[in-house]
Amino acid sequence: MSYLQAIVIALVQGVTELFPISSLGHSVLFPAWFGGSWETMVTQSSQANSASSFYLAYIVALHVATALALLWFFRLDWIRIIRGFFRSVRRSFGDRHVSVIGSDERLAWLIVVATIPVGITGLLLEHTFRTLLAKPIAASIFLFVNGLILLAGERSARRAEAARAPQRGRRAAAAPAGVRGGSRGDVPIAGGSPDLEAEGARQQRGPRSAGELAAAYASDVRISRLPFLDGLFVGVLQISALCAGISRDGITLVGGLWRGLNREDAARFAFLLATPPILAAGVLKLPDLTGHAAAHIHGQVVVGFMITGVTAYLCVRWLLRYFRTGRTLTPFAIYCLVAGVASIIRFA
Repeated sequence: MSYLQAIVIALVQGVTELFPISSLGHSVLFPAWFGGSWETMVTQSSQANSASSFYLAYIVALHVATALALLWFFRLDWIRIIRGFFRSVRRSFGDRHVSVIGSDERLAWLIVVATIPVGITGLLLEHTFRTLLAKPIAASIFLFVNGLILLAGERSARRAEAARAPQRGRRAAAAPAGVRGGSRGDVPIAGGSPDLEAEGARQQRGPRSAGELAAAYASDVRISRLPFLDGLFVGVLQISALCAGISRDGITLVGGLWRGLNREDAARFAFLLATPPILAAGVLKLPDLTGHAAAHIHGQVVVGFMITGVTAYLCVRWLLRYFRTGRTLTPFAIYCLVAGVASIIRFA
C-alpha cells in the first residue's frame, strides 16, 4: 500500500463512516473502481481476518480513529451518560424496585439495549458477512438498497412533520419563553442541566458552545423518551450494516425516524449508537496491526489514523449542524442510488 493509497482510503473512511452512505461499501467499491494495483485491496477485503490482510488491518486502525473522534466530540455527553449508567446500577443494589430514573440513565440503558444485538451478531457472523458479501457487485446492490432505505426514512420524517405541525402551532402560542419543541414533547433548553451549562460556558473556546451543549442535552432528553423496545428495534437494524453497502449510521438514523424522532435527534442517537460497536470492533482486532500482515505499513497506518480522525471529527460536527437546520436525507439517498446503479453496471 502506497502512501497515496493510504491517504485516499483514510479520507474516504473518515467521510463515509459517518455520512449515511456506508464506509464498508466504499472500502470495497472505491479500490475496485480504480483497478490496477488498487484491486489487491478488494481481494484482501474478503480475507479470513485482519491478521492475514494488510488492508483489513489498515481499516481496523481507521475504525479506531473514527471511534476516538466520536468519543472526543461527544466527551461531555458520554460523561453524563456513563454517570447516569452507574447511578442506576448503584441504585438497583439499594432498591430493587427503582433502577432507572432520569434522562441520562434511560439513555445509557437505551444504548446498552440497542448495542447488544449487533455486538453478538458481529462476534458470531462478521467473518461470514465479509467473506460472502464484501465483493464489488454485492456492495453495489446494497448501496442502491441503502439509498431506498434513506428515501423511506425521509418520507417517514416528512409525514411525521406534517402530523406534528398543527400541534406545534398550538403549543407555540401557549408555551413560555425558553421552551423548545421536540419530536416527543417540549424540553426546556435552559435550566435542564446547570452543571452542563456551566461546563459549556467554561469551554467557549472548545468545539461546542454553551448553547450547543444545552441543545445536545435537550436532544438527549427527547431521545431518552423512546421505549426500550423501540431502542432494541433500532439496535437490531444495525445488524444489516454488516453487509457492505448498508450504512450503520444511515440505517439507525432511519430507524429513529421510524420510531418518531426528528432528524436531529435521530442523527445524534445514531452517532451515539455507532461509537461502542466501532470502538469495540477496532480494539478487539487492534493487535493484528503488530502482526505480519501490517509489518510494512506502520507509517501508512499512522498517517491514515490521523487523517481519518480529523476528517471524522469535522464530519460529525458538520452533520449535526446539517440536520439541526432541518436538512434532509434526500441528497445522500440520491448519491447512493446513482453510485449503486453505476457500480452495478460497472461490475455486473
